[in-house]
Amino acid sequence: MSFSRRAAIAGMAVLPFGTAHAQQPFPSKPLTLIIPFPAGGPSDVFGRHLAQGMTARLGQQVVVENKSGAAGVTGVDFVAKAGSDAHVIGMMSASAGSIMQHLMPRMPYNPARDIAPVTLMVRVQEILVVNSKLGINDFKGFIDAAKAKPGKITCGSAGTGGITHLAIELLKHEAKIDILHVPYRGAAPATNDLVAGTIDSTLLDVTVSIAHIRSGALKPLAVSSDTRSPLFPDVPTMRELGLPKVNSDNWYALIAPGEAPLAARQKIYEAAIATLKSKEVIDAYAAVGGVAVGSTTEDLAKFLIAEGEKWGEVVKFANVKLE
Repeated sequence: MSFSRRAAIAGMAVLPFGTAHAQQPFPSKPLTLIIPFPAGGPSDVFGRHLAQGMTARLGQQVVVENKSGAAGVTGVDFVAKAGSDAHVIGMMSASAGSIMQHLMPRMPYNPARDIAPVTLMVRVQEILVVNSKLGINDFKGFIDAAKAKPGKITCGSAGTGGITHLAIELLKHEAKIDILHVPYRGAAPATNDLVAGTIDSTLLDVTVSIAHIRSGALKPLAVSSDTRSPLFPDVPTMRELGLPKVNSDNWYALIAPGEAPLAARQKIYEAAIATLKSKEVIDAYAAVGGVAVGSTTEDLAKFLIAEGEKWGEVVKFANVKLE
């Protein structure tokens, strides 16, 4: 089930909001922010900083609750099922927001009807890294090795069907190389195996590779983004290296239930934007490889459509199937 352009623009691009009839001022009680991944990971860091800032601005506590499963779909579904209760908000990842609709035979919610996007919170760049002992020193060397040994160079992802897997498929397609995708259940085990030399490379969020790059265990080759990473400014982008279509920024958006009152969504939006534009949050996100955004709702609606179309094409030409 994909976003239709008409439904997305009509249903989502509504901020700034007009007058709404509310029975009582919002918020009237603490809010719950659903993070669709386990505690301790980058998404958890992003969500907890947002919750802290929104608590100060809304005058009600924003309580974080982690509900992981199905590549983020489980958490988003919980928000969708909240109906008109704007006191339940959540984060939506690239997987749940633009990829799984092309892979799951039946989504548990209608993205264009049951979800009300609020703002794009953060972008997280992905980086291609190899084990430093592999003997590959740059991106050209990686491509040359892949072409010299088709199907032999291994590249780990955080799981089949996720954005890191599709990023690998996009790289293979654009660079015309044959590398062996090795799926893991999360970025951490993939990184651990890369450091141990079990696999040759990974294409994961820069967040999970920072410490190992700085220690010298991993060598960064390229960032799959339009801009260089502030953390590793000497590492070129895929665009610079002649592959402009290989842009696989991961991202997280703030969402509300589809039937949430417009006036309540406006207050959520204002609190989120003020938080995301604050120096404290910008610095906190940057420290773990995230770029705080804070978009308009209309821009987020258009972004979701574009991302859905892009990754849908990758799923099709790579013939990706869920395990």
